[in-house]
Amino acid sequence: MPRSGPQTVAIIGAGVTGITTAYNLARRGHAVTVFDRHPYAAMETSFANGGQLSASNAEVWNSWATVLKGMKWMLTPGAPLLVSPRPSWHKLSWMAEFVASIPRYEENTVTSARLAIEARAHLRRMAEEEGIDFDAENRGILHFYHTKQDFEAASRVTELLRKGGLERRAVTPAEISSIEPALKGQIYAGFYTPSDFTGDIHKFTHGLAQACARLGVRMRFCTEVLSTSANTYDTTVISRPVEPKADGTPHPTEKHHFDKLVICGGVMSRRLGQALGDRINIYPVKGYSITVPLEEAADQEAAPWVSLLDDKAKIVTSRLGQRRFRVAGTAEFSGYNRDIRAERIAPLVAWCRAHFPGMSTRQAVPWAGLRPMMPDMMPRVMRGRNPRVFYNTGHGHLGWTLSAATAEAVAVLVSAGTNA
Repeated sequence: MPRSGPQTVAIIGAGVTGITTAYNLARRGHAVTVFDRHPYAAMETSFANGGQLSASNAEVWNSWATVLKGMKWMLTPGAPLLVSPRPSWHKLSWMAEFVASIPRYEENTVTSARLAIEARAHLRRMAEEEGIDFDAENRGILHFYHTKQDFEAASRVTELLRKGGLERRAVTPAEISSIEPALKGQIYAGFYTPSDFTGDIHKFTHGLAQACARLGVRMRFCTEVLSTSANTYDTTVISRPVEPKADGTPHPTEKHHFDKLVICGGVMSRRLGQALGDRINIYPVKGYSITVPLEEAADQEAAPWVSLLDDKAKIVTSRLGQRRFRVAGTAEFSGYNRDIRAERIAPLVAWCRAHFPGMSTRQAVPWAGLRPMMPDMMPRVMRGRNPRVFYNTGHGHLGWTLSAATAEAVAVLVSAGTNA
């Protein structure tokens, strides 16, 4: 018999997407269980990203200009966009779909901007209601450009963002200096978006995971999901604790049954989807960051408070409280490799020294994470082939920006009438 109301729901993945999804479902009265192989929430791509909640960065990458830059930079180790020349069917199929999505560039950019604006409101509400301190800085985001050509290209993007409901204004070099006096260098012009803001994704997700636990969500951390399946009546998750038993032997597998299953597995969503009969063509696009400790008063004074985006270098920044500065950027197509490469970190450090010469980078902490990116740059919020399976994944470089809205959307889907 058809029934509606509270359901048992499994969520795979405890990044920002999985935890915001769990929170929304728990608030609707569902019995939620989250599986993740790490001991805490937000330990992979949601650990140390650029920090920007940026509707102003909603432009999708699908353009011939991006393709040409990728070809030009292919053999340049420190380039903002680096594509490994080693072929794979996954990479080639993804890139073919990327090119095929170029005609939808404008439509998808406008849609992303609208979704980002909606997400900002949801995230602020969650943080306020649950009392989550995530080092939020409500100072806007400043995009700056070194040439007239780049600024004019950004002006065309501004028109698309305006169609999506976002207002950002052009600023002169003098206005840029007024908005962020710490920024040094030759700058042609920029755009400033006062409504954007920044924050620590790891602190937010960890705080929201604690709120989920208070709402009764079961957190199955340190648990590896071995397989999933779904039929007419329920879904099944086969799992096992990551750590072996005291004698060194693995724990026996555990079988769990749920009414619904939501895949929020980041770059692993492709494999999880294949097992459930769904094609989610996510490619892992590696991004890097450094976190600069601001231990001395001189460092704190030299570091910016306003969030920045350098269009030429493809670098973003966020001030995370008084004593931390985050610098992130680059996109690397090299499969599931999570190695932190020195030649990819060096441009981030050099950029800091060029634009903030009074700030020491001596103790900068490097990090790398894999962005789960769809070829059209649009997240997948959808029901699977089996109506008990759902997806909230593929957010690419905008997971922090979009997740609060997509979590709301998938929670509505899951909560709709179901078959018992």
